Amino acid sequence: MDVAYSEIVYLKDPDMQTLKADYEQFLLSLCAPTVIDISGQQQHRTRVIVTLIHGNEPSGLIACHRFLTSLNGGSRPITNVRFIICSIEAATLRPRFSHRYLPGGEDLNRCFNQNGKAGYVQRAKLIAEAISEVTPEVVVDLHNTSGFSPAFSVSIMKNEMALSITSLFCHALILSQIRLGALMEQDFGCPTITIECGGSQDAQSHEVAYLGISKLAHWDNIQNCHQQNPVGIYLNPLRLQIKNHIPLHYADIDLGEAGVTLIDHIEQHNFGIVYAEQMLGWVDHHGLDNLTLLDANGIEQINAYFHLRGNQLLPKRPIRIFMATRQADIARNDCLFYLVNEDNHFRAC
Repeated sequence: MDVAYSEIVYLKDPDMQTLKADYEQFLLSLCAPTVIDISGQQQHRTRVIVTLIHGNEPSGLIACHRFLTSLNGGSRPITNVRFIICSIEAATLRPRFSHRYLPGGEDLNRCFNQNGKAGYVQRAKLIAEAISEVTPEVVVDLHNTSGFSPAFSVSIMKNEMALSITSLFCHALILSQIRLGALMEQDFGCPTITIECGGSQDAQSHEVAYLGISKLAHWDNIQNCHQQNPVGIYLNPLRLQIKNHIPLHYADIDLGEAGVTLIDHIEQHNFGIVYAEQMLGWVDHHGLDNLTLLDANGIEQINAYFHLRGNQLLPKRPIRIFMATRQADIARNDCLFYLVNEDNHFRAC
């Protein structure tokens, strides 16, 4: 599939004919990343909502389309709202909403701090420019989790606004020091936050995204809205990764496979406490050398968090895991899951 990396389309207050009857028809009508500007009551202010950076994460698109069609003849948002729909080609590639990015392509959410003027880096720059040109007061990047999970947010900001924006969508905020080249890490002169709405196949995830967008669009002063909706905070996540070329499996029992085997129901642990000595899987004779767990400074932490009982993979301490998935391609190319020390969890006032 040909990709027009240098193209971006702008729409202004689209009518129902442009928005089509449903979100899939609307998606199929798009030919490139698309910016949709909605005029608000206060024209000097703009909030930005980004979605579909990953083509297999449709909740943001579904919610945006629902919100846009609900505006027909209805009340306008408090501020201007700029929606940016990103990975059109990956989302429309059949089966629809099954490809994170195109085969042979790159993860767009790893390209926002790269140098270069071609390919996905060029697309990332166009998206960043589309955000910067409206001098937004907040940027929200909508995603789905890779597996079944409750909704949560991720931010590099440690301030009241991170809590406030989170509270519009969900009840959990992860404060991260990890830098991967994601949109969330860029400086737009305003708070920028990622919302993981939950699993892509879960209707509740679409509802989380829609309700959050509606609140963001119609709430005038969002600075202290978290006081009405308490948020749990998780500090300093780490990414458990499988090393290159190591086989990965999922099973209910130890089948003696090479590499790493995670328990078949690993997704059920997302945001739950995994206690010390609770088995998460099995490894072959290479043991923990199959895995890596780097902190924000690039220092290996695998032996600080995990150990073996025979060939069983066990945490040494209580942890919470999130973004665990049974999608082996995502687990290999991104990570098996993120984790935080349970001691680094507390509830905001």
